[in-house]
Amino acid sequence: MNYTNSITSMHLDVLREIGNIGAGHAATALSKLLNRKVDMKVPDVRIVTFDEMMELAGGDENIVVSVFLRIEGDAPGNMFFLLPTDQAAAFVHQLTGDSTISFDQPPYSEMGLSAMQEMGNILSGSYLSSLANFTNLTLAPSVPALSIDMAGAIVSYGLIELSHKSDYAIVIDTSFKDAESGFDFGFNGHFFLLPDPDSFETIFRSLGVSQNG
Repeated sequence: MNYTNSITSMHLDVLREIGNIGAGHAATALSKLLNRKVDMKVPDVRIVTFDEMMELAGGDENIVVSVFLRIEGDAPGNMFFLLPTDQAAAFVHQLTGDSTISFDQPPYSEMGLSAMQEMGNILSGSYLSSLANFTNLTLAPSVPALSIDMAGAIVSYGLIELSHKSDYAIVIDTSFKDAESGFDFGFNGHFFLLPDPDSFETIFRSLGVSQNG
């Protein structure tokens, strides 16, 4: 079944609201990490095909920093957060004050990897908690796994169980700014939520939104 034909603007508005609440919680936690007030927004939520998902990641061979987790519970699925290596490094520079850290080639800084792991924990946990609160579903995340690899290899890993049943994902755009100065930190990442096929119906039914619009 192709769900993309039955998902309406109402569905996306609900998902955007969930995303913005999650972003608010994540911003509070990141503000403590960076010791400055961070403003996070979700400018857009879209349904994309796997090919479009790869394009947003910069192409199959583009090297990205990724945080991946498996969602278990009432609406199982996979979740990715992808950042280009230069933007991931910019975040770590802001957090650690060490501008020499880079993700361009191994060996990678243990401090840098630890910082990105913490960022992934905060972001994925905030979005998932928001979704769970809205839907009253039990959603349990696995421990996020950090990887630096070609986007194609990373995304394919999460699609192994889904590709024969589904052909789309929910993408939640995420932007970060300094709340006081308006300075754009330069991190604009993408969250990709890949619910297992039956989980889409479960999520929208729990939100009180008919799958038929």
